[in-house]
Amino acid sequence: MKKLAIISFIVLVSTSLFAVKPLLDVSKPWKAVKEVEKDFKKNKFPKRQFVITNYGAKQGVEDYKTNAINAAINAAAAMGGGTVIVPKGVWYTGPITLKTNINLHLEDSAVLKFSTNPDDYKPFVLTRFEGWDCINFRPLIYAYGEDNVAVTGKGILDGQANETNWWPWKGKKNYGWKEGMISQEWNGTKENGGRNRLAKMEKNNVPMEKRVMTIEDRLRPSFVELNNCTNILLQDFTLINSPFWCLHPLLSKNVIVRGVTVKSHGPNNDGCDPESCEVVLIEKCTFDTGDDCIAIKSGKNNDGRRWARPSKNIIVRNCIMKDGHGGVVLGSEISGNVKNVWVEDCEMDSPNLDRVIRIKSNPIRGGKLENFFIRNIKVGQCDEAVFRIEMKYEKVTEGPNMPLVKNFIMENITSEKSRYGIWIDGFENAPQKQVTGVTLRNCKFNNVKTPYKIVGAENVVFDNVVINGETVQYK
Repeated sequence: MKKLAIISFIVLVSTSLFAVKPLLDVSKPWKAVKEVEKDFKKNKFPKRQFVITNYGAKQGVEDYKTNAINAAINAAAAMGGGTVIVPKGVWYTGPITLKTNINLHLEDSAVLKFSTNPDDYKPFVLTRFEGWDCINFRPLIYAYGEDNVAVTGKGILDGQANETNWWPWKGKKNYGWKEGMISQEWNGTKENGGRNRLAKMEKNNVPMEKRVMTIEDRLRPSFVELNNCTNILLQDFTLINSPFWCLHPLLSKNVIVRGVTVKSHGPNNDGCDPESCEVVLIEKCTFDTGDDCIAIKSGKNNDGRRWARPSKNIIVRNCIMKDGHGGVVLGSEISGNVKNVWVEDCEMDSPNLDRVIRIKSNPIRGGKLENFFIRNIKVGQCDEAVFRIEMKYEKVTEGPNMPLVKNFIMENITSEKSRYGIWIDGFENAPQKQVTGVTLRNCKFNNVKTPYKIVGAENVVFDNVVINGETVQYK
């Protein structure tokens, strides 16, 4: 009964979060973005402060069982909220649960190190793993159904994940996995691997409250996950060594990620993954990651379509991207759709940055992706392509849910080195083109091996696109 009540609460909260508003007019996209900015609300917290040392925290003592930070949060919440202070120094903790009107503030030179013992991340909670709903490990920092929550300050969040813990669960030798170890892909047989077990439950529409995972499933927790929350602020801190996705706002509204540095090179270490979120600002951040720097998502397959919560009205600006599979990415868990994304004034540069702008889906995941506006992006180099659309992600070429990509405008993009300029891999013989309305304007790409490769797209326009010193027209 308790789990059913929780599921009902999800539906109630989600409905209130995504109330119907007049449609945004994106015919003048950079005017429309100003309308989105009006929706952001400034976080305000009571002036009360709660220092964790007053609740039992001891600097430098490697005690992950201490409940000092959560005790301080609970005390603050009981009084209506406030700021929980983590002073400078090194502190050790298990998972942290944020509550309404709480700002967890890291002072300069504060380092918060999290337990790597999976048993510490019980009891399991409602979450998503790679876009699938499940009951799994509690994220390192978690909130559910809360309002006005924040993590701020110029300290460091250290998940301590490495080749000896969490990362080997991926099942790849370069992350510490060895023959005979259980992984998310393997527990005696491929069919018993946790990821495959969850995939089967999702495919068979098993109710979420029955998708209870175990430690043996090896599905790693996200670092910071704020689930079904409103008015979120993540600001100024540095995050390192994450077990899985780093920043994961989920089914939430009014999210600001500002001035955060993410440096984590483990498997699936996406920098920031707003999933099924509305009104999101990511600005002045630096990403150096083992996977996508920013990946906008909306659930996978049946789960994404059942929730039908698109990610929309998202702004990315003044960010720096270094290593990563993609700089700004839509997908691949995008079954619930995405619309209205603005990206501007970013710098990207690394031989280990695979793509600058990337869209990825396939005929099983589907998703309608529309209104993507990019301008003023400066690229030193990337490995593969400045702009890549993959409609056959993971080599899936058939399925009942063809994705649709429409209305993408890129302006003032410069790049000094890449293998491809533009690479669109759609469906050449589909009765309806799945990629339509792609415009590149005033772009300049140097040292490109293949200027463009475009399959299965229509209404593609090159307007003053210069590649390797020559103006290129798409025909």
